[in-house]
Amino acid sequence: MKNVEKYSRGYYMPPVQSLKWTEKEYITEAPTWCSVDLRDGNQALVVPMSLEEKLDYFQMLLEVGFKEIEVGFPAASETEYAFLRALIEQDLIPEDVTVQVLTQSREHIIEKTFEALRGVNKAVVHLYNSTSVAQREQVFKKSEEEIIEIAVKGAKSLKKYAAETEGNFQFQYSPESFTGTEMEFALEVCNRVLDIWQPAADNKVIINLPATVSMSMPHVYASQIEFMSDHLNYRDNVILSVHPHNDRGTGVADAELAMLAGAQRVEGTLFGNGERTGNVDIVTLAINMYSHGVDPQLHFENIREIISKYEELTRMRVHERHPYGGELVFTAFSGSHQDAIAKGMKWREDGECQYWTVPYLLIDPKDIGREYEGDIIRINSQSGKGGIGYILEQHYGLDLPAKMRENFGYQVKNVSDRLHKELMPTEIYDIFMREYVNIHTPAEFIQYRYMQNDQYETVVAIRMDGEIHEFTGTGNGRLDAISNVLQTELAIQYKDLVYKEHALEIGSRSNAVSYVGITAMDGTVHWGCGIDADIMTSSVKALFSAVNKMITSTQRAFDKEAHLTKK
Repeated sequence: MKNVEKYSRGYYMPPVQSLKWTEKEYITEAPTWCSVDLRDGNQALVVPMSLEEKLDYFQMLLEVGFKEIEVGFPAASETEYAFLRALIEQDLIPEDVTVQVLTQSREHIIEKTFEALRGVNKAVVHLYNSTSVAQREQVFKKSEEEIIEIAVKGAKSLKKYAAETEGNFQFQYSPESFTGTEMEFALEVCNRVLDIWQPAADNKVIINLPATVSMSMPHVYASQIEFMSDHLNYRDNVILSVHPHNDRGTGVADAELAMLAGAQRVEGTLFGNGERTGNVDIVTLAINMYSHGVDPQLHFENIREIISKYEELTRMRVHERHPYGGELVFTAFSGSHQDAIAKGMKWREDGECQYWTVPYLLIDPKDIGREYEGDIIRINSQSGKGGIGYILEQHYGLDLPAKMRENFGYQVKNVSDRLHKELMPTEIYDIFMREYVNIHTPAEFIQYRYMQNDQYETVVAIRMDGEIHEFTGTGNGRLDAISNVLQTELAIQYKDLVYKEHALEIGSRSNAVSYVGITAMDGTVHWGCGIDADIMTSSVKALFSAVNKMITSTQRAFDKEAHLTKK
């Protein structure tokens, strides 16, 4: 890429080393979550939500379990003002839920904000002003002291109007564009605000450190957060919050490392909606914690319903590969992946497993409302025998022998490749029934009867070319006797007969299913399946199916050779 020299690293490392967070292995408890879907998320929509849609979205956030919800910037528009008033006047805010509102550090905006908050049970009033070098120099053209004064005036105004307004209020301050601010200056601004608010154990203040623009690798952000956590005044009475954006695609990593570094609270959105590349995705963050055995204190057990509501109200789409929520994230098309998943699921069924360790599946899809059937293993031309066999077993109770799975797998993949499409379970089942089950041409099994003596003597009726013939054979069992009939009377040669059977339940009929594999004299293996209410009859039908497939294959090969010779 050209013009790389025009870019520099616009972030600032802490003046002292801040690396204690590197000694921690994982996050041990859920942070306080604050949804900013109705502010950051809503302002990023092509068509912002209406009042009614915002009320619906607010209800969904309550059902997910959020206890802090930023509901908007009430001084910015009539819709946001009306939305907050509707929540308060219609008593729609549960007692254990705190709403949050945003305000710039300008007195008339602060005044309008508190006007909208009259009578609220509990609210966080979120004050911000920008502190970065770029904003100071290019946008505001103000000195450091002038930027501090903006924050200080705003902090004083919050105290003033909170004292004059009916309601319960908690204060929050954000040095906006924190990641582009010198750490010493960011610390000074925050401490000056804290000095005004005088946080106490029963009146804690939130200091929010946003990656308004993600500018560094996540470990730098973590070091910045740790520096601030170590040096903020009144630290025991300060709730340290982060608000990562996703410009570099590292929003989740930024938030996770920030929590290791001392952040106690995270602001974000469902599925990462927000300006530019979005806010940090709280769904991913929460379920990441869940995958480590830590309760995130949010409810995503019905993630499909949440996605449906989210897409309806935002007119946005959750991408198929979005972590946890995407339609395809638990789906394996690859043959080796499918085989490992199928064996892992079988391993769990056969033993008592304390922990979830299925290959390729970070969490159990059922824990978030996803189903094994149709979600995990789906079939296309890249799929393998394990996945295809898994589909037949899970959906239809057909437990094919391993070698037969391989044989059938090639047939299914060839169909998918030829049609250039994914195959549904019903289509896979139809292929199996058509190609393997109860094949009756060119030799159709009609019936058999046997007499047990030193050897099983069996009479079998076969229809060929429209005529029924009866043949008698002997063997060390009924199936062996019929096999001998086919080889001697019909002059069909094969060896190494493989047999498997099991009970089969399809609908209300209890059936038996048998599988037979035979090896032709040229070494090719042919498989057949028989299904019948009688287990012995199903085994005979399986044998006839395998023999018929061998006869047909041999005839095709003969016809092809004759055609080539003629040419």
